[in-house]
Amino acid sequence: MERDLCSKEFYSDDERYADLINGIICGGEQVVKKEDLQPLDTQSGFYKIRGFQRGWPGKGRQFKARDLIRRTAFGMNFAVIGIENQKELDYALPLRAMSYDVREYEAQAAKIRKEVRKSGKELTPGEYLYGFARYSRLHPVVTIVLYYGEEEWDASRELHEIIDFSEIPEAFRKLVQNYQVHVVEVRKLKDTEVFRTDIRLVFDYIRYASQPEKLKELTESNPAYKQMEEDAFDMAVTYAKVRDWIQRKEPHKEKRTVDANEHLNKMIQYGMGKGIKQGREEGREEGIEQGIEQGIKALIETCQDLGVTKDATAKRIVEKFSMSALCADKYMKKYWRNH
Repeated sequence: MERDLCSKEFYSDDERYADLINGIICGGEQVVKKEDLQPLDTQSGFYKIRGFQRGWPGKGRQFKARDLIRRTAFGMNFAVIGIENQKELDYALPLRAMSYDVREYEAQAAKIRKEVRKSGKELTPGEYLYGFARYSRLHPVVTIVLYYGEEEWDASRELHEIIDFSEIPEAFRKLVQNYQVHVVEVRKLKDTEVFRTDIRLVFDYIRYASQPEKLKELTESNPAYKQMEEDAFDMAVTYAKVRDWIQRKEPHKEKRTVDANEHLNKMIQYGMGKGIKQGREEGREEGIEQGIEQGIKALIETCQDLGVTKDATAKRIVEKFSMSALCADKYMKKYWRNH
């Protein structure tokens, strides 16, 4: 729920929404402007469909609404572009994404039916019965799935991948329509230069979230991270799995900006401090020597959880516990978890 709220607030800005479309679909070419976008109800299509009530696909259950959706003008025509934010793997995603698009097409068709029957034009029996004339047309619908997870996306990208075709004749299989899902793995994006807004800052932040040393270098080298918009900062740290940072941030009230680099340093120090504090507490119970070892163990585990490299962790052991690199290396070999 927290992630959904963050993403909806972040992408509710039409300039960002247009930037996302231009970056993902148009390769960075500035095709869509924020003025071209019109809001749509994310729950469009929540109506009776051929006898099914709101409970479809099961009585008493409701549709899951899209995360975000906009109508985008292209001259006299328009397309509907939806965004689905995904943190976990969904192996049935093609079915869910297809249902979003079908419901949007059905919503368009419902409006067309009313217009056709009220047009006063001469209609054939079939046109009047189904409310869809020879000249009627639907507008294209596209769903972009933004995946922020750390695991590689190995879920299905098309409907055929989740259909059991075993022992089904090839001739029959060809008749089964396929549906493809457009998945963008944010952590694997190679080029964020295609984005013009702070989407680039957010995506880069998430891309390096598991590598604190590189993330620190990124936030220090780019001055824009020192004054991130608050909703952009929330979006970045929420999807980067560092929720504690949101509670610790101190936004500038006037401009509603946050220094991401400052908070990165605070978080690293906070994690290190927890390890040392744990060691001191255990030291009082087990004796100084054992306590030091437990403190080093806790520090190693904390650094590994934060994604700090082995070399950087060993260096911190030397600094924090005033010991030789050789001794630190022994502890690293003993407590560093090999995945």
